[in-house]
Amino acid sequence: MLTLSLLRHAKSSWDDADIDDFERPLSKRGANAAPEMGRAMRELKLKPDLVLCSAAVRTRATVALVLLELGPPGPEVRYDEELYLASPKVMLDHIHKIDDRFGHVMMVGHNPGTHALALELTGVAKSEDMADLATKFPTAGLAIMTFKAEHWRDVTSGTGHLVVFMTPRRLK
Repeated sequence: MLTLSLLRHAKSSWDDADIDDFERPLSKRGANAAPEMGRAMRELKLKPDLVLCSAAVRTRATVALVLLELGPPGPEVRYDEELYLASPKVMLDHIHKIDDRFGHVMMVGHNPGTHALALELTGVAKSEDMADLATKFPTAGLAIMTFKAEHWRDVTSGTGHLVVFMTPRRLK
């Protein structure tokens, strides 16, 4: 069984309108939400073996804060510029190339791609989680899915079981 965690970056700062989107840092709210999600993952014993992360500043900062809460040993982390504002197709192509030795992979990205991919992959879910996921995938939102597949290349539309959909607001 494979586990995929889709994490949207935490809330970014819009204080400097002149800063390039790729370079935007986390806001204070985002810097607080990312560790909260890391603690929630730790409590659920959800520690990825591999992290695939957009190379944008806000996604890198989100990953750093989440991983601090998960503790050592840390997973392998790969930053990829192709994941910046990636479409669901690009994200799924990256998933299909994952080495099968990684049983739990966390992909950290942006909307609308992360939201669309979560909806595309989900086949089974608790009604409350699915209703919330269908409505919105907020910043620092985390969708955790399992797949009966043995190989990442076999992860396809509608084959995922949405185990949980967490958001900072739902944690409170």
